[in-house]
Amino acid sequence: MSITYIKATEKDIGLILEFIKKLAEYEKLSHEVSATEKQLKKTLFSKQPLAHVVFAKNEETIAGFALYFFKYSTFLAQPTLHLEDLFVLPEHRGKALGKGLILHLSNLALEQNCGRMEWDVLDWNKSAIDFYNSLGAEPLKEWFTYRLSKEAMSRLSV
Repeated sequence: MSITYIKATEKDIGLILEFIKKLAEYEKLSHEVSATEKQLKKTLFSKQPLAHVVFAKNEETIAGFALYFFKYSTFLAQPTLHLEDLFVLPEHRGKALGKGLILHLSNLALEQNCGRMEWDVLDWNKSAIDFYNSLGAEPLKEWFTYRLSKEAMSRLSV
């Protein structure tokens, strides 16, 4: 089995959107997907992309993807690689593609002098939690994620 990791290009926008929709379906969040190919082109493939995508290719099949971006740690005075989404097609799970994507991004984070790599996981996703624990990742029990929706931000700015 030959697994390769490929940085997405603008020609992959349709495939990126397919993976986003499949991930949303898996997470029971399809109703929240409003992304379009036009928006993905603008945010992922502009002069200053806001995020990046890498695919895991199993033989000749694109079987998984990871979407990530860099944020900044003031305490470390270094960037942090934030993994926003990781998804492997169900028929390709158990073949080390997810682990390979994590290792690929970990190497990229080291190349970019990142002080750490972070991501979020849904509390009900036991298989993902077990997988991340097996890698030596640690949950941040003292931190909570907060979110302001676009509507809430609009109300605040009035």
